[in-house]
Amino acid sequence: MKPATNATALRVQAVLGSKFQVLEFDASTRTAANAAAAIGCAVAQIAKSLIFRAAHTNKAVLIVASGTNRVDEKKIEALIGEPITRADADFVREQTGFTIGGVPPVAHANNPIVVLDEDLLKFDEIWAAAGTPNAVFRLAPAALSELTGASFKQIACG
Repeated sequence: MKPATNATALRVQAVLGSKFQVLEFDASTRTAANAAAAIGCAVAQIAKSLIFRAAHTNKAVLIVASGTNRVDEKKIEALIGEPITRADADFVREQTGFTIGGVPPVAHANNPIVVLDEDLLKFDEIWAAAGTPNAVFRLAPAALSELTGASFKQIACG
C-alpha cells in the first residue's frame, strides 16, 4: 500500500482533505472481499458504495453498505419514497464520475440521494473506495455521515 498517485484517486483525496489519506494497492480492491484481503480487515468493515437509479426522479441513489450485507431494496424505496432500479455502468459513470468498483462515497459529479447502512456503526474504523478499483481510505462511521450528510438506517436484508 502507498499514498495515492492516480489522478482519479487524487481527486477524491482533494475532496477529503488532509484528515484522510487515500491509499493505493497493487492488488485490486474492486470487491469487498478483495479490499478486505488487501487491507487486512474484516469484509464487514468495507463500506461498499452501491448506485441505484430512482425510478421517478432519475436521481442516483448511493447506498453505502457493510461489505457483508445484501441491501433490501424495499427498505431503500420506503426510505426515499420511490422505487429504485439497478443502475448500469453508463449511469454510474455519468452520475458519479467513477466506474463501478471504485465509486467513493464522496466527490460525485451529481449529488446523489445517500443512505448509510447502520451495521457500519459496529466498527471503530471502516474502509471506503477512493475512485479507482485499487484505492481506498480509512475513516470512522461518524466521519462517513459527516462527509455525505446522510444518516444511518437499517437497510440490510433479514
